[in-house]
Amino acid sequence: MTEPVTPLTPRPVRIASVGQWWRDVTFLHWAVPPESVAGFLPAGTRPDTLNGLTYIGLVPFRMHPIGGTVGPRLPYVGTFCETNVRLYSVDEAGRRGVVFLSLDASRVVPVMGARISSRLPYKWSSMRLKRDGDVITYTCRRLWPAPRGASSRVVVRVGPAVEPDELSRFLTARWGLHVSWYGRTIYLPNDHPEWRLHSAELLELDDELVAAAGLEVPVGPPVSVLHSPGVPVRFGVPSK
Repeated sequence: MTEPVTPLTPRPVRIASVGQWWRDVTFLHWAVPPESVAGFLPAGTRPDTLNGLTYIGLVPFRMHPIGGTVGPRLPYVGTFCETNVRLYSVDEAGRRGVVFLSLDASRVVPVMGARISSRLPYKWSSMRLKRDGDVITYTCRRLWPAPRGASSRVVVRVGPAVEPDELSRFLTARWGLHVSWYGRTIYLPNDHPEWRLHSAELLELDDELVAAAGLEVPVGPPVSVLHSPGVPVRFGVPSK
């Protein structure tokens, strides 16, 4: 049975492996048929759906360190920009999660560390975040690995705070990652306060990262554009 969508995690992290701040987060999402992305998910998971559809997410933001405690650590160094391409998954235990197809980041040390230890598909990229009043511009150009030069430019105007609805909760209230790790699928839980969400107007989008991840580029504008000032996040211990 699939767990309900909840504003806070149903599995609080008791032993944190690492802490992070996700800041200035923008969520762009396109609705797609689940069969179009099923082949990108790890073994033992399937596309998570809402009203028969699943979603492709393009999510740029800034990463800041908090620091971890005992336990296995996610490699992390410093403060940097990141843009991820992600899908939505559910496993045989009913746990909802995220599957990252790519995570472009502007620091090479955490990129290499995460690729080796966590098997997350990090990419080293040149990235910038520029804020001018309520307008935020995110830019990214991949340096390594291929396809080198794949780029993304997202410009949004942040609007007023909004109350989460069914779709925004489904897209943002995700309490773990499904990761293909050395021949098996693991679940990496996370824990954070409820997202503070704002409406956002997409002013400009020129993206090659979705296609670089192997996905068919969705036709038309995103069906959901949201922004959050961010949340502090703790990651727990991986499990099957």
